[in-house]
Amino acid sequence: MSQSNREQLLQDAAAQRILILDGAMGTMIQKHKLEEQDYRGERFADWPSDVKGNNDLLSLSQPQIIYDIHSAYLAAGADIIETNTFNSTTISMSDYHMESLAKEINIESAKLARKAADAFTAQTPDKPRFVAGVLGPTSRTASISPDVNDPGKRNVSFDELVEAYIEATHGLIEGGSDLIMIETIFDTLNAKAAAFAVETVFEQLGRRLPIMISGTITDASGRTLSGQTAEAFYYSMCHVNPFSMGLNCALGPDLLRQYVAEISKISDCFVSAHPNAGLPNEFGEYDLESDEMAAHIEEWAESGLLNIVGGCCGSTPEHIAAMVAVVKGKAPRKIVKHPVKMRLSGLEPFVH
Repeated sequence: MSQSNREQLLQDAAAQRILILDGAMGTMIQKHKLEEQDYRGERFADWPSDVKGNNDLLSLSQPQIIYDIHSAYLAAGADIIETNTFNSTTISMSDYHMESLAKEINIESAKLARKAADAFTAQTPDKPRFVAGVLGPTSRTASISPDVNDPGKRNVSFDELVEAYIEATHGLIEGGSDLIMIETIFDTLNAKAAAFAVETVFEQLGRRLPIMISGTITDASGRTLSGQTAEAFYYSMCHVNPFSMGLNCALGPDLLRQYVAEISKISDCFVSAHPNAGLPNEFGEYDLESDEMAAHIEEWAESGLLNIVGGCCGSTPEHIAAMVAVVKGKAPRKIVKHPVKMRLSGLEPFVH
């Protein structure tokens, strides 16, 4: 199936029903209790530094594990699966001295997700499955100093972020992604670098993919780490004309709801959300069971807040299957053109 055909199917599906995103990749990897040698595999047996914890590397060293996780989420009913590339930029891979592998990991991760999505699409042609190529926030922030004693200090520049994101985006598209997802955004300047990089790649290739943008409200302050409210974050990024805007991570569905509602009121694109399975306990584990999480999501759907929903940290295929059940038959959120954005874009003059 051609990219243009898949994009049209995606648009049609999102207009007709609430789409289901997958759940946590890291949570599922942790269930395998992998050790250093497992992360290394044969290819990286002699790598000079430790690589345990580099989950994205598993797309190269343990591809079957990643493929099986994708398949489990698709079997649970996910419409969109995310590539295993949250840290697959030269910036984040530098923690493991694996900068040279960044593009390859993006390519192979996208191929694994594409293979799984196509296999399930073949089984259910009336329910096509899609691949979101993930661009994570990187391990550095362009807006905030890493040194409390030096407010002006930065450990990454805008241009460095753009360069890293361009390489990653090329890899995600080469591997077969249907969309590009800029997610878990805690610093809007990082996200702007990612968006600029994606647009640059689209120009270089002469074709575009839909873009999903998902920010992170870091705590009860209702703001991102770089200080924006959900509404301010939306207006800072809506110039990208994304396929969807939304929020993920940091909070469970009970605490995240009000911020999703903020975006839902003003967004003139689809709205997405993939909250954590509650807040972590003292052991760093997530206790919100699938039925409890689904009850929240059902209320969100009934309130008309959602077009796309899934899970972040702590969520599993069981959580996704429960979401599938509760949103079935519920109408997706209706998109209404918002006058403020129209004025910002110059499509409508201010009325005094």
